[in-house]
Amino acid sequence: MDTAYYLNLAFNGVVEGSIYALGALSITLVFGIARFPNAATGDVMTVGAFGGLAGTTLGGGVIGAILAGVAASAAVAVAFYVLLFRALAKRSAVASMIASIGLAFFLRAALGFFMGHDQRVYDLPLARATLVGPLRVQPADVQVMAAAAVALAVTFGLLHLTPIGRRMRAVADNPDLARASGINAGRVMVVMWLMAGALAGLAGVLLGVKTVVTPDMGWDLLLPAFAATILGTIGNPVGAVLGGLLIGVAQELSTPFVGFTYKIGVGFAVLLLMLMIRPQGLFARNALVR
Repeated sequence: MDTAYYLNLAFNGVVEGSIYALGALSITLVFGIARFPNAATGDVMTVGAFGGLAGTTLGGGVIGAILAGVAASAAVAVAFYVLLFRALAKRSAVASMIASIGLAFFLRAALGFFMGHDQRVYDLPLARATLVGPLRVQPADVQVMAAAAVALAVTFGLLHLTPIGRRMRAVADNPDLARASGINAGRVMVVMWLMAGALAGLAGVLLGVKTVVTPDMGWDLLLPAFAATILGTIGNPVGAVLGGLLIGVAQELSTPFVGFTYKIGVGFAVLLLMLMIRPQGLFARNALVR
């Protein structure tokens, strides 16, 4: 196997890693502010993928798919907060985590019941790969990375350059002090769930552009996203993005040795190693959404 082969694997890893980064950032936002690991993130991604599928069916192309998928997943995330997580906010994080697991199974079952279990693909035009040096670049890869980069830039801009972002970081740092300072924690939580749902939905749409859409696809995204979150330090948005890219590249570079089917095990291995060796993550100095 020559160098070009591994370069293409690494490039594919960056593309996949950008999708993992969106999922990891969604998990990080929820953990940093609501203080529990949201196990329903993967299935919210699936909702976004099916929403995007509806967008392409109506002739909206990639942009239509993104808008429809993001809207669907953001609405589901906020509905979950209003109907369930808000009531559990004063209980332990374990209660919210268990509830999120139940919601994940509920979403997966509902999607399977109403949408069936057949594999579906986005109705997008086929295009030839372009040679860029040794790399074979598909137009879909460029679209995925561009959409992920824009979403990440907008998210970090909202967190660090807007009043609501400063309020979110204040609630993440010290919820009681934030409330005493007059910050409307309820409004902050709604915005956070909108952002987390939108990021998860976009990840689902971009995975749908790359592969196929099924009710179970969110599970394949959840484990690498959690691994990226822990690798980059739980609650650290920048670390989540870097962790997602690292997991994506590691999984793709492992393909010649473990095969395509088992490359997801690399994410699981990274997760176990980080929990045993450095459970605080690689960027532990910058905790929570700061």
